[in-house]
Amino acid sequence: MVGNEARGSRQRARALPIDAHAVEIARQKLITSRQEREAREIIESISNVTRIQIIRALAETPLAAGDLARVVDRTAPATSQHIRVLRELGAIESMRSGNVVRYRLTKNPSAQILEVIARAFDALGR
Repeated sequence: MVGNEARGSRQRARALPIDAHAVEIARQKLITSRQEREAREIIESISNVTRIQIIRALAETPLAAGDLARVVDRTAPATSQHIRVLRELGAIESMRSGNVVRYRLTKNPSAQILEVIARAFDALGR
């Protein structure tokens, strides 16, 4: 019985943090459940290299869908599907000038986050 009591004591001790203050500080830095849902959407949207390229291209200048397809070397229908994902996220928007529709990054936080992620890949070239 003594062995079981000692084991139970060790298990309870592991349940307590080593540094309760540090644990509390770390917990305060966690994102909320709403932010977690938004983060999941952003992460899923950037999980495709073509969308990373689209974000990088649109960070420099607005582009028509056909020109954007040329830049990212994809077909127009494939590019359109990627545009749809990014539009639904609110990261890009369209603007019409005559019969030409151009896409650009929004000022939305999701666009800002995606741009930072897309630019982070520059570190791979160093």
